[in-house]
Amino acid sequence: MHFSRNLPTMSQSSKHIPFSSTHVFSKLINDYLEGKGTALDFVQYAPNLEGYRTAIEGRKKHPINRNLLFDELTKQYANLPQENAVNNQIALLNKDNTFVITTAHQPNLFTGPLYFFYKIIHAIQLAASLKEAFPECNFVPVYYMGSEDADLDEVGSFNLDAKNYQWATKQTGAIGRMQVDDALLVLLKQLESYWTILPQGQKALEILKEAYQKGKTISEATLSFVHAFFGSKGLLVLQPDDAALKAAFIPVMEKELMSGFSHEAIQPTIAALSKDYHVQSEGRSINLFYLKDNLRARIEKQGEQFIVVDTDIQFTEKEIIAELHQYPERFSPNVILRGVYQETILPGVVFVGGGGELAYWMELKNVFQQVDVHYPLLQLRNFSGQDFSKYHPGGALGKKLYLKCEEIATRNAKPQVLPTDPWKKVIVTITESRRHQKEDGFVYEKHKMFLYKEDFDKFVEGLNEAVNHVKTELMPDVDFKQFNREEDEFGGTDLKWE
Repeated sequence: MHFSRNLPTMSQSSKHIPFSSTHVFSKLINDYLEGKGTALDFVQYAPNLEGYRTAIEGRKKHPINRNLLFDELTKQYANLPQENAVNNQIALLNKDNTFVITTAHQPNLFTGPLYFFYKIIHAIQLAASLKEAFPECNFVPVYYMGSEDADLDEVGSFNLDAKNYQWATKQTGAIGRMQVDDALLVLLKQLESYWTILPQGQKALEILKEAYQKGKTISEATLSFVHAFFGSKGLLVLQPDDAALKAAFIPVMEKELMSGFSHEAIQPTIAALSKDYHVQSEGRSINLFYLKDNLRARIEKQGEQFIVVDTDIQFTEKEIIAELHQYPERFSPNVILRGVYQETILPGVVFVGGGGELAYWMELKNVFQQVDVHYPLLQLRNFSGQDFSKYHPGGALGKKLYLKCEEIATRNAKPQVLPTDPWKKVIVTITESRRHQKEDGFVYEKHKMFLYKEDFDKFVEGLNEAVNHVKTELMPDVDFKQFNREEDEFGGTDLKWE
């Protein structure tokens, strides 16, 4: 179930479709959203209004160090342009009746995939919705920056107009600790010709230029541009790669080093999940990385020694515990413990994530319980099924766009055209794919083509390119001029520009 504000929208008709009809999400996520199967056994709260209410009460039983959070956020925002909305939100975190709606993502270059924004916007709107539902509480949206990720191939690249751009840097280690260099500025330069022709593109480009200045860390750049885009909406950005915040997580990390508790905790869950669903992550015997300078590598125990994989670094048990207490910032949780760290330092009640994220969170309830950390309500990011069909171009057509090929093939006839047919007839005929059974046979209903006025030229350009490709590349030996027909021979067109 989706909980959202009743925001004013343009008058339009819509149809509600279930998430499962989109064929986007796994069986586990579909069952969780629809309350089917055993999916709800792996979470603490159901995704509905009563679930939010219970999550708030559950969080009250797991207090955090609010003074620490206030101090560290104040430091992280000290050098940024001041926003009253942000300052007010930070101040609210000192109150016991203030809770957090958290979403998380790596610091992808120049925002990365579009769902980076989707998750943030959802968290902002959900915080406002919960304030309306529970006015006695305060709800602060927080973007938790996954700055300790080291996957440069993923985080250090972006796609634009079907072309992939990769940051060709020689830096290694945690992405957030890397610095803006000349290679990254070259990538930013390549965005100029694309962004400046878009509505608000020049303004957005200036925000990115201000954020990505040579010598800044990627964490600093990401904090800067997210603050510029969403600070006025009251969004807080938390950079968790912080010595003081990590110190609050020492007890959990020490337990992990001494006993590997998280790996043991997820085994019963994995066994239960695998009976009906796909297991997202199985973790490791120790779910921590060692993080220092340009290094982020796994910690493993071999005999009586703790080693840092692919390095010469090793510790005795006594030495690694001393290292942890003296330099907690040198230890980084992986996917199994990251959420536990997040909820240790934030008073979270809801986590907003994508389908894959929620799937691995659903393995972790017992891990949270083992260290007495609150496990939040899980909210699928972005739109509800109703929003999907309502806001998709074409309205209810959105559902048809996600039908599987075999579903379409079993009920739609293939359009037929002759080589001698005029191009206008070809264009119209290929839309005649919807057929209906009548008593005396089948009748065909032609689709309408809907285009926004700003897309006219792009559509014609693309159509011409497609036609020219067929004529010059696929059928170069055909003299197409011999097939020219007068307009009245075809009798007009059913193409409608509405």
